[in-house]
Order: sequence, then C-alpha cells, then structure tokens
Amino acid sequence: MARNNSFWQRHKYKLNGLVLVLPFWFLYQSLTPVFPPVWPAQQVGQFEIAPMPLNLEPPYAHHDEYVKDFMLMFNKGDISAIRQGYLNIGPAALPLAQLQQGEEGILHGSRHGQHVHAIAPQQFSSTDKVWLTLQTWQGETLTTSWTLPPELLTP
Repeated sequence: MARNNSFWQRHKYKLNGLVLVLPFWFLYQSLTPVFPPVWPAQQVGQFEIAPMPLNLEPPYAHHDEYVKDFMLMFNKGDISAIRQGYLNIGPAALPLAQLQQGEEGILHGSRHGQHVHAIAPQQFSSTDKVWLTLQTWQGETLTTSWTLPPELLTP
C-alpha cells in the first residue's frame, strides 16, 4: 500500500497547532483592552462626572437607533441620589419627556462607573456635543455638555 505524501498530509498538523494557539491570542486581547483617554471632569450639581468613550469608532445601529458607547465616572456625589440619567449626542440636549420614551441613552451600572449607549446621529458634525441630563429624586434636572474631540469627528 502506497503512502499519499501530499502537501496536505505533510502540513495538516500545523493547522491543528494554529487552532490550539488562537484561543490564547483572543483571550489575551480580551483581557487587555485599550480605551481612549478620559475627558475632563465637569461639575453638575453635587456630581463631578468624567466621560470616556469606549472606542473612537463612529456610532453603530442598535435597535433602529444609532448609539455610541460611553463610560461615565462619578468622582464626587452619591449616585443613589439620581432618579434617572440620559446621554445623547447632538446640537442640543433632548428633553426628558422624549428621552423617557425609549430604552437607549439610559445610564446603568454601579457606583464605580455608569455605562450608557448614548443616542447619536449616524455621523458627527462639528456642532454636536455630548449632553448629559440627570434628574434627582427631588425633581431637579441637571444638564451639562462636553464638546466632541477631533478624533471622533469623521472627515
């Protein structure tokens, strides 16, 4: 019986080795993420808040709306004093009545950081800002904004 000494037969073990090594590469990548720098913190009411985008990519479609992921770090203030909080990107802050209609833009997380899928346009313009709207349990509405850095603006 003759042996079939084809290219595949001689090198198929290398494919097996690659299949064994790749999960470790992806594990390393998932355990060592790289984030953009944190934006300057701003004081809004009793809170000092610093936002950080999770990446520098444009907004993506999520449930028929475009969103951009952010992490908000509360340096001062008690998060339990917030009844509801929303983040949107645009020329002006959206009113609370409009923000309450959908499920996007809501702050959620822990006292260590709040994650949010900020409501965004499909493409950013130079007039857009990141708007944070908070409502406390006493009914006080607080609003602040950050200008978009040049790295997020698409050419």
